[in-house]
Amino acid sequence: MPGPRPRPELHSIAVHAASRSGGAPTAEFTHLLAANENPYDPLPGVLDAAIAAARRFNRYPDIGCARLIAALAHRFDLPPTRFAAGAGSVGVIQALVQAMAAPGDEVMYAWRSFEAYPVITKAICGATPVAVPLTDEGYHDLDAMAERVTARTRLIFLCSPNNPTGRTVGRDELAEFLARVPEDVLVVLDEAYAEFVSDKDAADGTTVCREYPNVAVVRTFSKAFGLAGLRIGFAIAPEAVAAALRTMATYGVSQIGEEAAIASLAATDDVMKRVDLVIAERHRMEGALIEEGWPVSPSQANFLWLPLRERSAEFAGVCARAGIGVRVLAEDGVRVTVGARESNDLFLATAANFRLEHGRQPFPA
Repeated sequence: MPGPRPRPELHSIAVHAASRSGGAPTAEFTHLLAANENPYDPLPGVLDAAIAAARRFNRYPDIGCARLIAALAHRFDLPPTRFAAGAGSVGVIQALVQAMAAPGDEVMYAWRSFEAYPVITKAICGATPVAVPLTDEGYHDLDAMAERVTARTRLIFLCSPNNPTGRTVGRDELAEFLARVPEDVLVVLDEAYAEFVSDKDAADGTTVCREYPNVAVVRTFSKAFGLAGLRIGFAIAPEAVAAALRTMATYGVSQIGEEAAIASLAATDDVMKRVDLVIAERHRMEGALIEEGWPVSPSQANFLWLPLRERSAEFAGVCARAGIGVRVLAEDGVRVTVGARESNDLFLATAANFRLEHGRQPFPA
């Protein structure tokens, strides 16, 4: 006898499977390089703020995150009316799609990119996803995206640096793209990894959103700030859009998360010292892999992308046997987080042994 039936379109969506290596180490994986987490323990002052807030968790949090929004407004020198907070950047992205796109409307993004885009667009919101292939080098093809804009397009996501290829959207090419996009289409720069960008020519969403009335920015405290387990992100958006996001807020941010985020903003200098260490490790890992002959997509994030295609699962299996969790994305490639130096060293040794055992066979072009 059939029971309640979920919406059938859920079956056509590739599930954003939570990595088994996310969170605490397990018997299977002791080196967690799959979820792009910050490898460092919480900063002392941030931890103190979170512990103090935990003593009051019998009370509801501030649904509007007023103190955090005030701190963000001060940090970016913009009115508080331009900001909204949510449960990680994913929560903010979901709210944006829900606010902007109804069934029949189109939401555009590059592919391969952040796995949540198609799930949120189709399965959760019932809108129509429009996935535009990346260039062969892993960049957004902004010309192709501009050509795919229709009267039904309501929202365009540009993930920069792109997850998983690590490529950024350039400042000049973004300006050319925005000149071709109608002003009633919201362009969202998803900048979850913005703090790790060292490319001076990359677009900076916090600058661009001041110049264009149809641009929003999404950022997170999960990556550089190391608050992944507390789930807190924010948007800088046109005032009408930000107001809609705040209206839709339903206690998505806990008081612990809000206080930790406020303390993290106050400790930005210490956060960026850690970011510099991650960037240095990223360069070291890239150099070692390139020297070994690996196809590495130069990254501006806290991860590396190996476009191994049909050999992706094979290599991930070798990593797993060494106790390393990496992220396999279908038959496209393997994403490897820049972690603690010990984990990175083990990964590099595992990769070098893989090449030796396979006679340095060429990887797919």
